[in-house]
Amino acid sequence: MTISPDTRPTVRLLMSHPAHFISLGLGSGLAPRAPGTFGTLAAWLIYPTLRTPVSELVFLALLASFFVAGVIAADRTGRALGVSDHRAIVWDEMVAFWLVLFFTPPGIAWQAAAFVIFRFFDIVKPPPIGWADHHIKGGLGVMLDDLVAAGYAVLALAVLVQFLG
Repeated sequence: MTISPDTRPTVRLLMSHPAHFISLGLGSGLAPRAPGTFGTLAAWLIYPTLRTPVSELVFLALLASFFVAGVIAADRTGRALGVSDHRAIVWDEMVAFWLVLFFTPPGIAWQAAAFVIFRFFDIVKPPPIGWADHHIKGGLGVMLDDLVAAGYAVLALAVLVQFLG
């Protein structure tokens, strides 16, 4: 089954394989508009459940395993959809934003700033994010450009912390 980049995947596809469930952000990628933003919001809501019960090292190892799983899942879903980086694939935003939140100072205001900054870099794709997005294909490409956007967001947050405390 091949789907156009403008066609939204269905709940049937979401539930048809664990890879699709993961890559479509546990369903958040099925949002009719701005699925990347919905995936990032879902990540924000899930973050306390993932982060609270484990140490920093375990959490980072969990994120690394989520990244690898995302490469595999996004590749499979991209092939099923006929579009390598279909907009409904949002696991990349989720994993990247969990990394951003890990480095975000405590408090809802800092988390909201992290959300806006991460979405900015993910949407605008300054170099090398745009380069990675256009030149690295498959599941690795899907995951990698958001990881770079997360790095930009963490750096921007560090600058804000220095200026605002």
